[in-house]
Amino acid sequence: MAVDRMQVLEKLYEEGQGSDLVDLTLDKLFAYELQMSEQQLDQLEKDLAGFEDQHGLSSPEFYRKFQRGEMGDAMDFVEWASLFQMAERLRERIDLLRNTL
Repeated sequence: MAVDRMQVLEKLYEEGQGSDLVDLTLDKLFAYELQMSEQQLDQLEKDLAGFEDQHGLSSPEFYRKFQRGEMGDAMDFVEWASLFQMAERLRERIDLLRNTL
């Protein structure tokens, strides 16, 4: 399992047994994950912009109202809220990945 393997790497590095090859591989892996996450966020932001244009609200404003129950539960709004949540999680992921490079 990936978590077990990461724990082995962590232990090796804690014991001073890291390697240049693993460092290089991890750098490439994090850069790839960052690039893919940024592409996904770009698409989500385009989708969110469509909802914003259609309903005349920013996504954060919509989401606050949706959370308070002021927007109803139309399928359009449920989808918009889901996309907003996905975008927020991706932003957190991107920040985390950027801090590792």
